[in-house]
Amino acid sequence: MSESDAAVSEAPTGAAPATEAQATSSATSTPRTQRRTRQKAGLQLPRGPRGGVELLLIQSVEHLGKQGDVVEVKRGFALNYLLPQGLATIATDHHKRMVEKHRAKLEEIARQRMASLRAVLSELARTSVTIEANANDEGHLYGSVGSPEISRSLKQQDLTVSPDQIILQGPLKEVGLYTVKVRLAPDAEGDLKVWVVPSSSEAAASS
Repeated sequence: MSESDAAVSEAPTGAAPATEAQATSSATSTPRTQRRTRQKAGLQLPRGPRGGVELLLIQSVEHLGKQGDVVEVKRGFALNYLLPQGLATIATDHHKRMVEKHRAKLEEIARQRMASLRAVLSELARTSVTIEANANDEGHLYGSVGSPEISRSLKQQDLTVSPDQIILQGPLKEVGLYTVKVRLAPDAEGDLKVWVVPSSSEAAASS
């Protein structure tokens, strides 16, 4: 019997050779992996009204929802991405109650902040600032007045408004009375009166 015949005769009768994919699957499919797969398949997840899975977002997810939102997603998306990545958790009644309590607290903080901002805007509406600047006889300024100068003038009256909260169409280049916008927040905006006058030294010289 030739050497090749002996090699063939050693193979088990009726056994099909394992494919590369089967060998790889057998090598990587550990008991732990198989157990996790069975646990995933049997995991009980709350169903939403549209037949999906209801989850509570722990972090904001783009195009899905914000932190604290209860969202409905497909089961595979929940098991393979949101839950393993720690982006969401099961939306139990307890979790929902905790979120609502936290959300109510945040809303109360937001209301208090808005009330404070509106109080500042009300104070600004009753206030005017006067800024001296070098100007010629026609009232044109040699320079200009911008948001930084208005902010500093307000600070002298114990009113803190940053330059980027003062909205100007452009720098003020003439003496006169201006009404400028002050935006403390996207939904908190008011007006401020700004007087631009010739500097006292120029006024004395011209007199």
